[in-house]
Amino acid sequence: MIKKIRVFVVDDSIFFRQMLINDLKERSNLEVVGFAASALEARTKIPTIKPDVITMDVEMPGLSGIDFLKELLPKHPIPVILVSSLNLSVFDALAAGAVDFVQKPNMSRDYNVKSFFNVLNSKIYIASRARVNVKPQAGGRPQGGAAVPAGVPTAAFSSNLSQLVQNTMLIAIGASTGGTEATLEVLQRLPADMPGIVVTQHMPEGFTKMYAERLNRICKLEVKEAENGDRVRRGLVLIAPGGPLQMRVEKDLKGFYVSCQPGEKVNGHRPSVDVLFSSVAKKAGKSAVGIIMTGMGRDGASGLLEMRQAGAFTIGQDKESCVVYGMPMVAYDIGGVCVQASCTNISNVLLNQLRKM
Repeated sequence: MIKKIRVFVVDDSIFFRQMLINDLKERSNLEVVGFAASALEARTKIPTIKPDVITMDVEMPGLSGIDFLKELLPKHPIPVILVSSLNLSVFDALAAGAVDFVQKPNMSRDYNVKSFFNVLNSKIYIASRARVNVKPQAGGRPQGGAAVPAGVPTAAFSSNLSQLVQNTMLIAIGASTGGTEATLEVLQRLPADMPGIVVTQHMPEGFTKMYAERLNRICKLEVKEAENGDRVRRGLVLIAPGGPLQMRVEKDLKGFYVSCQPGEKVNGHRPSVDVLFSSVAKKAGKSAVGIIMTGMGRDGASGLLEMRQAGAFTIGQDKESCVVYGMPMVAYDIGGVCVQASCTNISNVLLNQLRKM
């Protein structure tokens, strides 16, 4: 008999909380073991109940979801799925250690509600197998990577890349569950004069724009949500838009640019990492570097193999630093990865490779 995933629900809305509980109870793979109307109530119940996964709203009265995560996860590293409206606080909660998020549905549309519960069920399953990244206290060190010793320069200060590499190379990054923070970890360690970077992160429509704006505030690189026809240029990171579009890289006499056009889901995703990587393999060949990061499933693995076969250098995030070692594992197993590296070391591996070109 398959063991059910034990779920604890935290939401201050009586109506929505009960709707969540009712649906989750009907799922054969899940068991609702408790609920709370606030983070304060959850704080007292969770240590005793010890669920496998927690679903939680971000904005709640009293103790906020973000403060709750910062308090809970160091003591009880339980995977948390955020169930939230379109809100920038989601990224603060992911930074605090939540595994993933699902956007609350439009209650006036039955299809939207049905789709929401199917996605939530899938993400609960993934979260139950995820590694929780507990954020360190001040002066501590994150799990999955070594701290940077005091006084030692990091990749963020200087690249020493040739003008040719800066202007002709292309870097493609793909990620899913756990990828919002993993991609940030890489990008914030890179200097402003990097070759153009394109990123596909599995994320709903609306959130990709907020995510790009967040990265733009933190990183030395310029970051924006990609628009159809945007040029790929030095110092710019383009994030594939969530929603009905697939992002590909194209090339003309002026160089690389992105095409963001309506398309079917690939590997269950839109945007899809495989779609991006495959286009980079065809249009950039050996003038590219591909990086596949944390995520469930195999999206991006075949595309990364295409990139390597076309002459690109490819990097896979290692098991120890992944929230979910799925996509990078498949890519490695099929021969798509040249080098594996921890999340904190990918930037150095990337820069060292570019300096050789």
